[in-house]
Amino acid sequence: MLLFRKSFTILAFALTAIFSFGATLNAASPEPQAAAVQPATKGLFVVVTSDDPMTQMMAMVLSTQTLTQGRSVRVLVCGKAGELVLKGSKEKLFKPLDKSPQMMLKGLIAKGVTVEICPLYLPDAGKQPSALIAGVTIAKPPVVAAAMAEDGIKLLTF
Repeated sequence: MLLFRKSFTILAFALTAIFSFGATLNAASPEPQAAAVQPATKGLFVVVTSDDPMTQMMAMVLSTQTLTQGRSVRVLVCGKAGELVLKGSKEKLFKPLDKSPQMMLKGLIAKGVTVEICPLYLPDAGKQPSALIAGVTIAKPPVVAAAMAEDGIKLLTF
């Protein structure tokens, strides 16, 4: 009889613990999440300064992918990368796309991406705005600074 009473007490204690633990889990469980998770960023601000065509190409590929995923992209070209936005500049094609960085950049412009050249580049390179490919404008530092500081914008530099 003593063995029965001890077994019954242990079983009762175990069941009470299990049910009270389950009730605690149910009370603490969060509400179901929304069906679609919003991206953590609004988009990218891409600064290209490298004159290395492969680096430029990767900047264009990632920018294109970001745009395809529904996020914004803005591109600022500075320094040695300035030739990227000049008409008639030397272009290197990359596999497997068989495109150059400038071709990819023109595709971004065609999709509405803002592409700007550093305001120091043209005068210091002895070039005029007419030397720029279609769709590239001269950056205005206060506007660029505000765009870079927008909530949800990640800065990438190449």
